Amino acid sequence: MATNATRWNLVVSAETDQALRQHLADSGGGRKGDLSKFVEEAVRKSIFLETARAAKEQNKNVPQEVIDQAIEEALAWARNR
Repeated sequence: MATNATRWNLVVSAETDQALRQHLADSGGGRKGDLSKFVEEAVRKSIFLETARAAKEQNKNVPQEVIDQAIEEALAWARNR
């Protein structure tokens, strides 16, 4: 987790709490900070997936060749940095 952290106070159902804590314990977790790590990773994943979904929707009418060319240009730019 980042060293510059913000504290959240969350409310979840007892069932969700129990299921997550059991999941963490079953996967070798359950140590201090594991719950925070799990929540942060889940939030990041959710944001990434929503961003990807929005980008796909925004570009659904763009021809594949145009997308491929944009990707190649971006990769070339990044490799030359």
